[in-house]
Amino acid sequence: MIRLAMTTDAETFERVREPLGERGIEVGHVRAKERSLRVSSGGGERAEPADEFDGFDVGLVYPTRLMEGAVVDERLGVPWVNGRDAVVTSRNKAGVLAALDAAGLPTPGTTLVSNPVDESVVVDAVNDFSYPVVVKPNSATRGVGVATASDLDSLLGVVDYLNLIHDYRATGDKSFLIQEFLPDARDYRAMVVDGRYAGAVERVLDDDALAAGRWKHNVHRGATARGVDLDSEARDLAERAAETLGIDYLGVDLLATDDRLVVNETNARPTVDAATKYEDDFYDRLAALIRRTASRE
Repeated sequence: MIRLAMTTDAETFERVREPLGERGIEVGHVRAKERSLRVSSGGGERAEPADEFDGFDVGLVYPTRLMEGAVVDERLGVPWVNGRDAVVTSRNKAGVLAALDAAGLPTPGTTLVSNPVDESVVVDAVNDFSYPVVVKPNSATRGVGVATASDLDSLLGVVDYLNLIHDYRATGDKSFLIQEFLPDARDYRAMVVDGRYAGAVERVLDDDALAAGRWKHNVHRGATARGVDLDSEARDLAERAAETLGIDYLGVDLLATDDRLVVNETNARPTVDAATKYEDDFYDRLAALIRRTASRE
């Protein structure tokens, strides 16, 4: 029996535990944040790992908080399906889009702004866009901080709030994105496991949310994820995105309009939905990837 460490105990943990257990992989939770972690013994000798870190063979995804993750990683001493590099790569939205664009993959028109800058830099940066535009933090998740601006004054107002955050010296990422807005785009999350498409969901807002002017399709903001069967073009695009980034286990966010299909973002810590929304061999392939990663130890 292989023991898999997961640093989340939310939806994904509960969903994968039983199907992976049926495939000979025991899933255990390792708490990586909002706690204390012994770093060293203080006596010149290595601090022995606590029992909670013992006995694992492999980890699924490196902890989301990189500082705490370094300690947890050392204590566990196991290979990760998605290690630190994969998490850091995917978290940098601008870096992902730059890499995909360089590889010839379609993405939304996007400009990175690195604060602090004069107002004139923002004005120049938006010249190539048509309003409304999307403004988003470069490294946040779950739609946090994402806004639209319908004109220059609205854009500069959003930037003012970002400047307040970026003025704080401890803020690590002082960049944000200005991105073209694709109205009425369908929002898909495609899963790629070990280089191959493994299923997808469409994230949909209900009629009341749409009537109220909502447009963000994040599940954590109230959207519903329903299983869909993507066509070959979308499947191929998701696979090419994962190959370009070199990430074995990846959520690829696709936006589709009547005449365009683009990669909007990626997530190296993807939420796993109900098995019925994925390919029939999803868990067989995930288990095989976990076993192969464990063998690298």
